[in-house]
Amino acid sequence: MADGQVDPVPRAFLNVERSVSAQRWISRLDQAAQNRALAIAQVHGVPDLVARVLAGRGVELDNALAFMDPTIRSLMPEPFTLTDCEKAAERLSAAVQRREKVAIFGDYDVDGAASSALLYRFLAHFGLEPEIYIPDRVFEGYGPNPAAIRQLIANGASLIVTVDCGSTSHDALAAARDAGCEVVVIDHHQLGQALPPCLALVNPNREDDLSGQGHLCAAGVVFMVLVATARMLRERGDARAKSVDLLQWLDLVALATVCDVVPLKGLNRAFVVKGLIAARHMNNAGLAALFRKAGLGGPVTPYHFGFLVGPRINAGGRISDAALGSRLLTLDDPAQAEEIAARLDDLNRERQAMEQAMLAEAEAEVMAEYGDGEGASVLVTARDNWHPGIVGLLAARLKEKFKRPAFAIAFDPSGKGTGSGRSINGFDMGKMVRAAVDQGLLVKGGGHAMAAGLTVEKANLGRLRALFDEIAGEIVPKLVGNHVLKIDGALSASGATLALFDQLEQAGPYGSGHAQPIFAIPAHRIKDARLVGTAHVKAVLQAADGTTLDAIAFRAAETPLGNLLLNSRGVQLHVAGCLTGDQWQGNRRIQLRILDAAPAP
Repeated sequence: MADGQVDPVPRAFLNVERSVSAQRWISRLDQAAQNRALAIAQVHGVPDLVARVLAGRGVELDNALAFMDPTIRSLMPEPFTLTDCEKAAERLSAAVQRREKVAIFGDYDVDGAASSALLYRFLAHFGLEPEIYIPDRVFEGYGPNPAAIRQLIANGASLIVTVDCGSTSHDALAAARDAGCEVVVIDHHQLGQALPPCLALVNPNREDDLSGQGHLCAAGVVFMVLVATARMLRERGDARAKSVDLLQWLDLVALATVCDVVPLKGLNRAFVVKGLIAARHMNNAGLAALFRKAGLGGPVTPYHFGFLVGPRINAGGRISDAALGSRLLTLDDPAQAEEIAARLDDLNRERQAMEQAMLAEAEAEVMAEYGDGEGASVLVTARDNWHPGIVGLLAARLKEKFKRPAFAIAFDPSGKGTGSGRSINGFDMGKMVRAAVDQGLLVKGGGHAMAAGLTVEKANLGRLRALFDEIAGEIVPKLVGNHVLKIDGALSASGATLALFDQLEQAGPYGSGHAQPIFAIPAHRIKDARLVGTAHVKAVLQAADGTTLDAIAFRAAETPLGNLLLNSRGVQLHVAGCLTGDQWQGNRRIQLRILDAAPAP
């Protein structure tokens, strides 16, 4: 090969050309990233594996130390760079000074609940008593509707602030305008060129916004607006503005950022890192009650937000009272918080049972409609008897299993379907849904790159499938056709220590846009493997020196991965996975979450 050329096909990591999950293992780092990792390790004294994780995610040598200690101060831009932020702050400041009745209209998911609670707590600090309104997912659907808006005005609201919704609610906001009530929209969802009639629309994804903060969730945008509002009130001499501590509420912003699966880059990283610190103080009675119900045994992590707290908050909106989550997050009374947390915990168990039954039907439909799923660019499943509050979970599970964008749609008796979709990295689902709206195939729809919601008439379902396939037909096959698992480095059982885990955590938090590190554990013997719970496989990996590492493969029962582990006791395997720091009976221990495996020659 001539000098200066680069081999377009990287070598297989540990020579794994095809794993048990039909993936080719490759290094996440190309030669340039390996050189950068070496420099980070040498210049900053960062452990080699941590340096590889940073370099593999595009962190430059000069930024490495700052990256591992993100701060709000250094990463938050001037709030007024957000289009209409100054207008919004001006109106909120006036409402505070005039002690107006403010209504908060939020979405029924975690981001909506956290955004509503954040704005509520801010206004309550200044002595206001805002009303929070969360629409019923089934009967009202997403976003403001004219009837609800009129009711809030009838209740005395002179200002309505929509959070995590409102960008495309033209009719509802027109109803507020016609009734003489001003509206401020704080949102992050994609929207078309036509803007709704409102006093201010703060949305970093509007076309004329140049802030570069389109990756924020709604709670992140609300936080920036409140920073501007607090500053404005201080400049006007409001003594209460001097004592407002916005940082104490970063637990809400972190919760929303993790659960809304927005990219963990820039300001979002600081929100989560500092928000976890706030959450660990347990000052929010509602969050503390949910952590107790979930059996939290150690310091709060993004995992606890995303997989323990988030599903419980969402359970209210999915199958019961959508306002339970936001109400819980505004409470200071531990007894009241405990009562609502218990209710959400019960609802979450009920949701899990419903999800399991619906998922079996959805997977059967995929197999009937698309074969093994390989023949479609976008999976669109639909049923008459599904609960509309669970379709988002179905879409996520289908995307996870079939490795492509997926929608699940629940049709009511009138033939109107409520659907939700989840995308894969590299494909903008929100843009695709907006295209369907523009072509008249949807009653309404919107979202962002990784998730979207829609309402569709059953008569248009076939045309919608065809349009989605046309839009995604060239992009998605390229994204899913290359079944590779990117490995950050090799690690032995003896090297998988809590000290390393803590150092890796400094390069986090991990999630959307900042992938969890994946390490290969080469040629370790499967000392033990057994089924645990309903569908998990627990294993013990043993190195040549006798050191062992506990491991688990979630939902691996009756999968090729699970079968390989269970049938390989005493056999050496290459195993790939993510390190986790578990708490057990008050003690921390390291564990590997197994993602893939391959026979070791």
